[in-house]
Amino acid sequence: MRKRYGEARGWIGAMETEQKKCDSGDLPSLRRIVCEQGLLSRPDGSASWMQGDTSVLAGVYGPSEVKVSKEIYDKATLEVMLRPKVGLPGVYERSREQMIKKTCEAVVLGTLHPRSSITIVLQVITDAGSLLASCLNAACMGLMDAGLPMGSLFCGVTCALDADGNFTLDPTAKQEKEAQTVLTFAIDSIEKKVLMSSMKGTCSVEQLQQCVAASQRAADTIFQFYRDSACRKYSKW
Repeated sequence: MRKRYGEARGWIGAMETEQKKCDSGDLPSLRRIVCEQGLLSRPDGSASWMQGDTSVLAGVYGPSEVKVSKEIYDKATLEVMLRPKVGLPGVYERSREQMIKKTCEAVVLGTLHPRSSITIVLQVITDAGSLLASCLNAACMGLMDAGLPMGSLFCGVTCALDADGNFTLDPTAKQEKEAQTVLTFAIDSIEKKVLMSSMKGTCSVEQLQQCVAASQRAADTIFQFYRDSACRKYSKW
């Protein structure tokens, strides 16, 4: 009887792990995505996002008490902290923090929690390309796990243009280094609007429009992955 009970507990634990973790398999035009929600106990919401070999861990705290100096009377104060794999945050991390913050502020319904604080902490585990997009995706999954009200979901997609004008979605670090232009877009889930864009290099207007259109198509795949991940987490056995 004890043996059967132990086997049952092991089976239940395996099912719980399987529910928390979602694997996309091989997606068209995108590297393999693996996501796990609720893996940290101290934050109100957490998510581990792995896209290819790029891995980011997100922790979301709040709504909680805010310092008087940072208090906003009609909405929540949202902060983003991006921590590199090694060392202290620099100018690169600060600029990325502002991009992620503006994207989150565009979708999080902060007016429902005035005079409170929402903090998103992003820890880079490995950087193998498309880091900003992975940070955006990890932040969104963390906000979902925390149950914070949002007007829509959002995702990040990176596109690299080579010297011949050919573009690659979700490039690796090597492809980004060889590319003439690297663009990252944050796209919402309702109207597929571009909430934020970042560009390193130069390109024509036509090339920019092509990259936006390709990123919007790739966003559909990521949003479907969000839904599959949420269904797997909250589905009953």
